Amino acid sequence: MKAKIEQLLRARTGPMTCELVLRPGDFGLGRVPSRLTPAGTARSICGFCSTGCSLKIHLNRKGEAINLTADPDYPVNLGMACPKGWEALTPLAASDRATSPLLRNPAAGRLGPVSWERALAAFVENFQGVQRRHGPHALAFLSTGQIVMEEMALLGALAKFGMGMLHVDSNTRQCMATSHVAYKQSFGFDAPPFTYADFEESDVLVFVGANPCIAHPIMWQRVIMNKRNPTIIVIDPRKTETAMLAAQHLALRPKGDLPLLYGLARQLIQLGAVKRDYLAAHTTGFAEFEQFVAGFTLERTAAESGVPVADLVRCAESIARGERVSFWWTMGVNQSHEATRTAQAIINLALMTGNIGRPGTGANSITGQCNAMGSRLFGNATSLLGGYDFASAPHRAHVAGILGIDTARIPAEKSWAYDEIIDGIERGDIRGLWVIATNTAHSWINSGRFAAIRAKLDFLVVQDMYATTETARMADLVLPAAGWGEKDGVFINSERRLGVTRKVARAPGAALSDFAIFQLVAEAWGCRDMFRAWSSPAAAFGLLKQLSRGQPCDFSGIRDYAQIEEAGGIQWPYPEAREPRPADRERRLFSDGGFFTPDGRARFHFDEPRPMPEPTDAEYPLILMTGRGSSAQWHTGSRTDKSAILRKLAPNALHVEINPADAAPRGIADGARVAVRSRRASIEAVAFVTAVVQPGTVFMPMHFPEVNKLTFPAYDPHSRQPSYKACAVAIKPLAS
Repeated sequence: MKAKIEQLLRARTGPMTCELVLRPGDFGLGRVPSRLTPAGTARSICGFCSTGCSLKIHLNRKGEAINLTADPDYPVNLGMACPKGWEALTPLAASDRATSPLLRNPAAGRLGPVSWERALAAFVENFQGVQRRHGPHALAFLSTGQIVMEEMALLGALAKFGMGMLHVDSNTRQCMATSHVAYKQSFGFDAPPFTYADFEESDVLVFVGANPCIAHPIMWQRVIMNKRNPTIIVIDPRKTETAMLAAQHLALRPKGDLPLLYGLARQLIQLGAVKRDYLAAHTTGFAEFEQFVAGFTLERTAAESGVPVADLVRCAESIARGERVSFWWTMGVNQSHEATRTAQAIINLALMTGNIGRPGTGANSITGQCNAMGSRLFGNATSLLGGYDFASAPHRAHVAGILGIDTARIPAEKSWAYDEIIDGIERGDIRGLWVIATNTAHSWINSGRFAAIRAKLDFLVVQDMYATTETARMADLVLPAAGWGEKDGVFINSERRLGVTRKVARAPGAALSDFAIFQLVAEAWGCRDMFRAWSSPAAAFGLLKQLSRGQPCDFSGIRDYAQIEEAGGIQWPYPEAREPRPADRERRLFSDGGFFTPDGRARFHFDEPRPMPEPTDAEYPLILMTGRGSSAQWHTGSRTDKSAILRKLAPNALHVEINPADAAPRGIADGARVAVRSRRASIEAVAFVTAVVQPGTVFMPMHFPEVNKLTFPAYDPHSRQPSYKACAVAIKPLAS
């Protein structure tokens, strides 16, 4: 009897006990639960943000993923992962995965499952019908920075060279178009100059419109690893998590960044911090810039930016004293009505102080999505594959020769940008739209407009992992796509590092990789012969290597995927003649002072600041800012919302941050339900009364579908990137 009682109190066998037993995991994994003991591992680059962390995927004896850990040997994340990375496998098992093609029945008005044969027939019949009725350019696609480089390139080539489309773009327009244009104008090519080691090697780090604590947590961990006791300066209207940890927080007025940066440039000139020998040898246009910023006195800068003179002086002195100063920016700069000139104002600061090309320096744009850099080089939208120019006949001939196609198939005309495609739908110029791995109905600025003009499309195709996104629910045809972890290919991260993502799970049902879907479309469309060389992602990578040869982004020296994995990722440039070196794990650009412009000199670009497109008034007295809500959320939540763990780590209801000085006179208490109203829509949220936001401003996280109904459709004139960060709103409490 005693033995039975002992066994009941302390069971040494049975399912619960086995679940809790830890066994050696092998493969350098330490101890793991017995049910999760792997038979092997595979390395794969994470498919969320642009950091490009490597994950060790634990595989069972069938080669299926059962768990993961962060890769301790990869030079990007050094064994760390953020919440999204740890949960990367969970979205693959979501119950709402698209598992078969879905075609809308016109009579019933509902989507229903069909075979791939029927889906492809509907695709071709409807899209070719649009072209017959309205011309070849009446078709467009909107794609993503979330699929692998080989898929992006095949899609762009298929659409423009095979299907006759002209107007194509991707959601990279929403996050990185500004950096692309700014770098191209200033440096001669879209070339982020830094390596992540610079986070650890700076004396002064200046973050402008960037909150890496939340948006890029592993990059912030690299900052924390800096042993040089750096001065951290944050320029941001909100007291973000990063600003709370900074030595200096310049809490500027929303969109006061351009006059502030010009004022800092003038003050640095006054302090004698300009490296005039460097400027004379390696740049063009500084004399004109110096004359231009002379008008941005401390008093004018303070008045236009909202930053006190003393704070401006202190910031400039810190930069002037720094031996290694790095400047970092993200969406707070890129998503603005004058974003390109703001990014270039940052670039100008780095150039004039000689903080470029050396360890711990640089004008450094932190990319958003896992493969936005790949999209910028090989999306075939704004630039011809490999960073070439559609308008250049020699460039078109060169690309056509590599791909083995008729040069006449490559258009010389410029593609419309995302906002211009939306305008084209409203005018009736675009009648067929193919949306790949993005959620336009949620994420596009003034999102209610897309829903309103949807009826003007003759046919809408959505290709996605899920049939439940806001855009997929509007579709005439849904094509079920494999996600990260269900296909092979290459991502390029923020520091130009190529990394391989691996297939470690089977896509559910009849879902296929985007690459396979594009091959099927080419076959059904009747242009498959043009793409015989694109037989697999690995074969496509070989073509992209050839396209990169001789370009600033040259990676023709990379043998194959295996070499990338063995090297811990490879940063471009990596030309064919290059011999591998120990220092290759961390490389930066412009160390020799040479840039990619025709004369090898960097350019200074500048313009007068312009007022916000939608100012406040008596009816709409507050400025709404939007941005990342937490490190557990990603974009529109189509993947992160599938994880119970990530949902627990993130806000579960839409909230609006409001300063106590604005809440009190409106009778708004913390936790109260409020209505937030712009000139376009009114939505409900929970008030979060906090001094994190300044008086006169409110903040809402972008991940909730209601938020972009409020935003004002303004765009940077150079990059056509939307200005999500500032629109006029009113707020009032709702009756309880």
